[in-house]
Amino acid sequence: MTRKYIVSHLGRTLTFSQEEFVNYFANYKHIDAAGGLVQNGLGDFLMIKRKGFWDLPKGKIETGENDEEGALREVEEETGLVGMRIEKHLVDTFHTYELKGKWVLKRSCWYFMKCEGAPALTPQTEEEIERVEWCSSELLEARLAKSYATIALVWEAFKASSNPEH
Repeated sequence: MTRKYIVSHLGRTLTFSQEEFVNYFANYKHIDAAGGLVQNGLGDFLMIKRKGFWDLPKGKIETGENDEEGALREVEEETGLVGMRIEKHLVDTFHTYELKGKWVLKRSCWYFMKCEGAPALTPQTEEEIERVEWCSSELLEARLAKSYATIALVWEAFKASSNPEH
């Protein structure tokens, strides 16, 4: 099966073959990040609100970290949540942005995580996180309209991986 790369680029969602992807983004700076879709013991999901958009916690991988370590650290830093466990890899998403006159391609490696109970959450305000909340799957789906295209891809990957018919 040929791998397809789906990239949120300049407000559009584009699909590339591997060769097209490598060629198109060859001159971009590449950044690796990781994060999580976290479900608590009550079945609710963690969401953050940053700069007016609903999002999932994620951030840049630090030197010496692998994707899983970075994902766990970033979720903890951005939400105050401790004691999560990674259940499975969901999807890698890609998006572009301009930073100091240079184009950046950011790969975000997403994991499905679980935690016990419904622990209290604390937003990392120095990262401009306004709110951190547990929400039902229905509320999460409603918030996708006020989120980034890549977050919908994470949610779709979770639903597909949770459906035994896929």
